[in-house]
Amino acid sequence: MKAFVSRSLIGIFFGSFIALLLVNINVYFSESNIIDKGLLLQNSIASVLLGWFFTVSPLYFEMKRLKLSQQTILHFLTVISLYFILAIAVGWIPFTITSFMLSLLIFIAIYIIIWIAFYLYFKNQVKKMNDDLNKI
Repeated sequence: MKAFVSRSLIGIFFGSFIALLLVNINVYFSESNIIDKGLLLQNSIASVLLGWFFTVSPLYFEMKRLKLSQQTILHFLTVISLYFILAIAVGWIPFTITSFMLSLLIFIAIYIIIWIAFYLYFKNQVKKMNDDLNKI
């Protein structure tokens, strides 16, 4: 529960930071001096939610009773479902088959790259720990 709360706070703050960063970039590069407050609120809340569930969902990987394949499947299904529901509802992804399929392919490619990177990182950490233990 402590991990859930701390990760929730980190995710909320990270999502808020990303929202604020994107607003500032948009304001800086935009020709208009007016910000639509409804859109700002909607996108800010969506960014906070996105930050929250992307930092909380890796808790699946800490469930020792599940195999890595089960953890990965649960995590993937959770993040892809929540992301696409949110992204389509907010309007980040247009509600067309072409947009959805392209976004799905990009999401899966990025997910695979990040998953492999984390897998190799933690595999390397385990090797280092085992080497250090063997030196004792």
